[in-house]
Amino acid sequence: MTLHTPSPAVAAALNNGTPVVALESTIITHGMPYPQNLEVARQVEADVRAGGAEPATIAVIDGTLHCGLTDTQLETLAQAKGVAKLSRADMAACMATGGTGATTVAATMIAARIAGIGVFATGGIGGVHKGAEGTFDISADLMELAQTPVTAVAAGAKAILDIPKTLEVLETQGVPVIAYGQDDMPAFWSRSAGLPAPLRMDRAADIAAAQAMRTAMGLPGGQLVVNPIPAEAEIDRATLAPIIAQATADADTYGITGKGVTPYLLQRIFELTDGRSLTANIALVRNNARLAAEIAAEMGKLVRHA
Repeated sequence: MTLHTPSPAVAAALNNGTPVVALESTIITHGMPYPQNLEVARQVEADVRAGGAEPATIAVIDGTLHCGLTDTQLETLAQAKGVAKLSRADMAACMATGGTGATTVAATMIAARIAGIGVFATGGIGGVHKGAEGTFDISADLMELAQTPVTAVAAGAKAILDIPKTLEVLETQGVPVIAYGQDDMPAFWSRSAGLPAPLRMDRAADIAAAQAMRTAMGLPGGQLVVNPIPAEAEIDRATLAPIIAQATADADTYGITGKGVTPYLLQRIFELTDGRSLTANIALVRNNARLAAEIAAEMGKLVRHA
């Protein structure tokens, strides 16, 4: 059974040792409208290539897991309607029944592992939702980081989440949380969540070496690298707090639950910030792609020198 189909460019990169960075696809199908979603997807792929790596945007199309999309496939996905949002629980079912779905953090990490890709760039990871003590709403992303050996580069957990509880779950699961270039934990649209990061590293080479050491020690799982949004693009925590509170209250009013919570909150925050949140989101995703390319290049050096 063939579990995945790489694009020609990704297949060539994997064969000749060129660094590869996995990219999720829910930002394309569930994050913004066409044609902006296609423009941003192409920008992020270009950022990875500019860093000397090959981008592998991940998606399930007609039951086939694609690790890397051609530009035609990317454009088709950007315009597709009714695309499923896939995580660990439903990814295999979608593939087995010939469905089409975009991959979340967890599903993208699974695909990256299958394809032999060690680094993944996204916007923000999922985590513990506010009120989880009553709803038990905790993203599968956290458990995926604990068991799948892929280094994920994000701008922290999404700011709509309970970040202290998210960090507690990651610590319990043994996931290294590494802040890049600062001591504070970033919070997606903001450079600081007002919390110290568990670990700090200032060089891509150190991040790559840490993942290699985990592998050598036989430790399962990956790493979460939290990369602060560029200063010129951030929305500070004080400005966002009342906006997030309003959006969360609105979600409760309308009975939004489960997988619908995150897309609803992101859309409502987009409206309440007059679009600033989306501009910030694009900036941080591109910033993460650039760092992921650096880390992938350093991982490649370690493999060659082993």
